[in-house]
Amino acid sequence: MSTSPITFIGGGNMARSLIAGLVRQGVAPASLHVAEPVTELREQLTAEFGIKTYASATEAAAQGTVWVLAVKPQVLRDVCASLTDIAQGKQPLVVSIAAGITSGQLDRWLGGGQAVVRAMPNTPALLGAGVTGLFATTGVSAAQRAQADTVLASAGRTVWIEDEARMDAVTAVSGSGPAYVFLLAEAMEAAGIAQGLTAEAARTLVVQTLLGASRMLDESGEAPAELRRRVTSPNGTTQAAIESFQADGFEAIVARAIDAATTRGQALSAAND
Repeated sequence: MSTSPITFIGGGNMARSLIAGLVRQGVAPASLHVAEPVTELREQLTAEFGIKTYASATEAAAQGTVWVLAVKPQVLRDVCASLTDIAQGKQPLVVSIAAGITSGQLDRWLGGGQAVVRAMPNTPALLGAGVTGLFATTGVSAAQRAQADTVLASAGRTVWIEDEARMDAVTAVSGSGPAYVFLLAEAMEAAGIAQGLTAEAARTLVVQTLLGASRMLDESGEAPAELRRRVTSPNGTTQAAIESFQADGFEAIVARAIDAATTRGQALSAAND
């Protein structure tokens, strides 16, 4: 598999997962470059993947025609400022995985006239089982859109969003979503233990139940409501639990949580402008 030279600005966990996915798909390590200020992380990346690493963002950026910005939102503006001259000269495809930072902000910070794709992957990307929401500005060509998809699809499925305003909802649903599942697992384990199960038994039962239910959602093609209906026998144990959830406003709790995460994403953008 051939690809344009790709530079990752930031060598943390998400960058590592994307690099691993690209290498698994046959991308030549020589075409991958990483800027990472932490020496230990640079050495680990080189040892694991055989890629070239740099302490300087500007030196790494000069190597790539695709830039993946994988640093924290709070520092992204300063990073972009250091890359403005190179961006104006190279006109790379800029892919950002920073939550809450808009394409307009990225374009402005890089001096204008850039092809920008916003991406929001989630942590299951570390296992190649993630999902990423993507938004492309009008300056992104069809070929560049395909390039961005190739990079992010290395870690799981991709979903293209046509309205950038909806990217905060993507962050709220899937970017933050794994934590909601972990919270549910935590609560189910604790409840099972309270009912007399051992910690080991409760953990196994919860993990395999969530794994199996997720596979059914993915592989059956059925709507969640239909799958729930099938397992909910009238006057049975499942119905008793579902009725208890709904009496406590389960759906409203989830809706408020998603709205809170969406609002926080919008606030991140304003705070870093």
